[in-house]
Amino acid sequence: MDWTELENECGGCRKCRLWETRHNVVIGRGSRTAPVMFVGEGPGEQEDLTGQPFVGAAGQLLDKYLAASGISMDDVYIANIVKCRPPENRNPREDEEEACIDYLRAQVKLIRPKLIACLGKVAASKLMKPDYPIVREHGILIKKGAFSMIALFHPAAILRDPSKKEDMYYDMKKIREFLDDLKK
Repeated sequence: MDWTELENECGGCRKCRLWETRHNVVIGRGSRTAPVMFVGEGPGEQEDLTGQPFVGAAGQLLDKYLAASGISMDDVYIANIVKCRPPENRNPREDEEEACIDYLRAQVKLIRPKLIACLGKVAASKLMKPDYPIVREHGILIKKGAFSMIALFHPAAILRDPSKKEDMYYDMKKIREFLDDLKK
């Protein structure tokens, strides 16, 4: 599958009921050759309206962390597990995640990132291990198959609980160090 096929398939998707209330399919943004791929759970209201992931308040905070950590958008691709907004910004249900997971797998195959960074417990539980204990294990790099992986707090969680700001900054610095090591 190439990018055009992926975009067309996502645009016409009716595998779950999320398509019924979407304004736009939200596939991803950033470099399609990025060494780091950030994955959240699903689009919010602003993302649904614009068709771009992480452009609302949480996305603006993520962009600030990227800049503060010296991580260029040339090194990053940002996506979500589900490509349509769950109603009321609820977490995606398992059947919705399963309906969309092949699209995310296609993105990973096309991008071929070296590191997948899960934004939040939902993404980490789906991609790293069930019931991922994000409070205890955020910021820990692991190897899973061909990829290195790391889980970070979701930027929306930081907006709700500013005490996690410093943890997020240190975790982003680990991603910066990972990128630096790749360039050696």
